[in-house]
Amino acid sequence: AVGKLERFVGDWKLEHGAPVQPAAARNGHKVAVIGSGPAGLACASDLARMGYEVKIFEALHEAGGVLVYGIPEFRLPKERIVAREIAQVERLGVGIETDVIVGRTVTIDSLMDEEGFDAVFIGSGAGLPRFMGIPGENLNGVVSANEFLTRANLMHAYDKAYDTPIYVGQRVVVVGGGNVAMDAVRTAKRLGAEATIVYRRSEKELPARVEEVHHAKEEGIRFRMLTNPTEILGDERGWVTGLRCVEMELGEPDESGRRSPVVKEGSDFEIACDVVIMALGTSPNPLLAATTAGLETTRRGCITADERGATTRPGVFAGGDAVTGAATVILAMGAGRTAAKAIDEYVKSRANGIH
Repeated sequence: AVGKLERFVGDWKLEHGAPVQPAAARNGHKVAVIGSGPAGLACASDLARMGYEVKIFEALHEAGGVLVYGIPEFRLPKERIVAREIAQVERLGVGIETDVIVGRTVTIDSLMDEEGFDAVFIGSGAGLPRFMGIPGENLNGVVSANEFLTRANLMHAYDKAYDTPIYVGQRVVVVGGGNVAMDAVRTAKRLGAEATIVYRRSEKELPARVEEVHHAKEEGIRFRMLTNPTEILGDERGWVTGLRCVEMELGEPDESGRRSPVVKEGSDFEIACDVVIMALGTSPNPLLAATTAGLETTRRGCITADERGATTRPGVFAGGDAVTGAATVILAMGAGRTAAKAIDEYVKSRANGIH
């Protein structure tokens, strides 16, 4: 129940108006924060309280990161919770500039060398979706869970008052078994579609939280377990008409300890659908690493950082999903706060001539 306890504490603070610690007097140093998700907001607020002039650069048109675009409204009310948290950060004097893609609009080099930022924190998350690489993934009606949820959440597709370009179709199949898959399939159901989860292992191996699976079943989501897609089928106009799959059976455990799925010979079958949502995980966008000299990444494309958030580039720190890959909001917040302390020590040591 850790998540519920965290939610209770946050809700209690908002409802009872617990005092916000004021920002300290400015210390003359500037820090840039890339990304306004949980890691960036936590890092920025702590630095502002220490006296830093902090500016957040957000690629999308609204601050909040995954809190705004990735988590459905029915699980995290945006106006009641996220908007208030962002307002508190702004009251500390943190500036937020939206529609800025670092690596394109500006670079980390230009922020440090031309705009005078003493340090940079990267909290840009893991927004690059993975696909299966099967035939038909370029058909109309195939989207990543990331895009689907962003359209529904950030562009208010769930609200009939908004004219949002989102195609749901009548029958949706979500490929994957994690929490994001549950969010996507439940969102599709709420938007009026008949919704199905397809997962290649058994229910016992589902990575989603048990309560998320329970809620999805309560809402009428169909689960096709031990099923793996091999091809997305389409019509002559290029629109999805179905999903060709094979049945699986579980073999020996793999490196993670989960039993590896093995194809049952001659078990091909088709599922009729008009939208396929791929919820197979995400990785960090490679743009930042590609445009920043000396910034190393792991084999999975995550930014290399030590336990305090320091990267291989002096003065550049990172935390959250950009370092760990897709994880939880609370872990990202913790990483942002840890990095804020490290940034404070780094800037002070440079000011004192230690570096």
